[in-house]
Amino acid sequence: MSSINPTPRDHNKARVLDVVLSCAPLTRNKLIDITGLSKATVSRAVEELRADGFVVDGGVDAVVGRGRPSTYLDVPETAGHVVGVGFGAVTTGVLVTDLRGRELGRMIVPTVEHDDVPAAGRWLADLIVRTAASARGPLRQVVAALPAHVRDGAEVFRPADRMKIFSGRELQRTVEQLLDAPVTFDSDANASLLQVLTDDTSIRDAALFSVSSTLNFATCKDHELARGRTPAFGDIGALSSGIDDHTLNELLSTAGLVKFARDRGWDVERVEDLSPTPHDPSARAQMLNAFTTAVTTAVSIVAVTLDPESVYFVGRLSSLVDEVLPDVRERLEHTLPAVPRITTVSQVLGLSVASGAVHACLAMAHDRLRDTLLKARSQGPHQGHTEPAF
Repeated sequence: MSSINPTPRDHNKARVLDVVLSCAPLTRNKLIDITGLSKATVSRAVEELRADGFVVDGGVDAVVGRGRPSTYLDVPETAGHVVGVGFGAVTTGVLVTDLRGRELGRMIVPTVEHDDVPAAGRWLADLIVRTAASARGPLRQVVAALPAHVRDGAEVFRPADRMKIFSGRELQRTVEQLLDAPVTFDSDANASLLQVLTDDTSIRDAALFSVSSTLNFATCKDHELARGRTPAFGDIGALSSGIDDHTLNELLSTAGLVKFARDRGWDVERVEDLSPTPHDPSARAQMLNAFTTAVTTAVSIVAVTLDPESVYFVGRLSSLVDEVLPDVRERLEHTLPAVPRITTVSQVLGLSVASGAVHACLAMAHDRLRDTLLKARSQGPHQGHTEPAF
C-alpha cells in the first residue's frame, strides 16, 4: 500500500503539469529547461499525463540545419474549460477558454434586471451554458466579476445600486448549484487589474480604480493582487472626496456624478449627457471641479498609504478622467513629494472584465488540478482514458 504523503515522483509530475498548463505548446527540451528535471523524469511524467488526458502531441518544431524535429506538447480541449464573466449593471460579458487560455466562445449581452435572485441565477447560468456550448471536457472553474465588494469569493456587499438585490451569498450558491462546478465571485476592479498585470508583466506595485456603476478599488504588490485581511479592505469609496460631505463613491460613480450635476440644476439623465459641450457650462464647470478634486483625493490616499508605481482608471468615467488628468497631476505635484504614473486603460465593454476573470479562473483551475494530482497518488500511466483522469 502506498504512503499517505505524495512522493517525489508525484511532485515531479505535478511540476510538469504546471508548466504544460502554463506554457503549452512547448517542446520536451523546453519543458526540461523550465522544470530543471532530467530527461527521463520529464519523459515519464509526460507519458503519465498523456494517459491521464492532459497532454497530447501538437505540431512539429521546425529545425534549421541537421537534427531531428521536436514535437510540441499541448493540452487537449478535452482536459476542460473555464468561464470568466463580467457581470455588469448595464452589460454582461462571458468568455470561455480551454485550460491553456485558447478562446472557445464569447457573448456580450445587455444585463437583464431581475426581481429575485433565483431568476437572475438561472439567467446567468443559462448564459454561461450557451456561451460554452462548443467547449469540450469538464467545466473546471467560473469566476464572475461584478461592480461590488466581494468577501471570500461568494458574499456580495455594497454592489452598484441596480444590483443591490444580489447582496449576500444566494446568487453564488444558485449559480454554483445550477452549473455543478466551482463558482467564485470577485470585484470588477480585481478582474480589471488582473488583466492589466497579464498584459504587462513588468508591473510590480500598482492601484486601480474602476469608475463606473460604483467605485471599486484594487491593488497589487510584487505583481500579485492584494486581498486584505478584513472586509473593509478596498472600500475606498466610503471615504471623503474633499467636496463638502460627499464620499468618493458619490463623485466617482456614474449614478453619483449624475446626481451631483442634477442637484446643481443641470438637467441630465445619463452619464453620457456630461459631455464637453453642455447647455449649462457653469454647472459642468462645478461638476468637473468636484470630479477633479475626488480623483486627486483618491490618488493621494493610495499614494501615501500604498506607494504604487502606477495608478490606473477603468470604466465608463475613464474619458472624464482623461479630461481632468492634467489638472489632477498639477494638484498632486503641490501636495506629494512624488506623483505616481496615472493613466486610463481602455476596455471593451463587458469583455475586458470577463477576460480578467478568465485569468483568475485559469490560476484557480491549475492550482486545483495540481492539488488533485498530488492527492490522487497516481500509480503510473492509466491506460485507455478518453476523458481526463482527474
